[in-house]
Amino acid sequence: MPRQVFSADEVRQLLEQGAQLVDVLGREEYAHNHLPGAINIPIKELTEATATRLDRQRPVIVYCNDFG
Repeated sequence: MPRQVFSADEVRQLLEQGAQLVDVLGREEYAHNHLPGAINIPIKELTEATATRLDRQRPVIVYCNDFG
């Protein structure tokens, strides 16, 4: 599975090209602060079943904005 760290500009470009943005923080943290358009699938709930919310034909960018 490919892993890579992207700059903010690269993320914007990928999103413009149709990538999906997934925030893996918990629901409460997501409710307080997340990037516009991000889908919330908490890491503790990330399973094959919950991943069905994603379009398998489009790239997925996963992020965790945890400054704690």
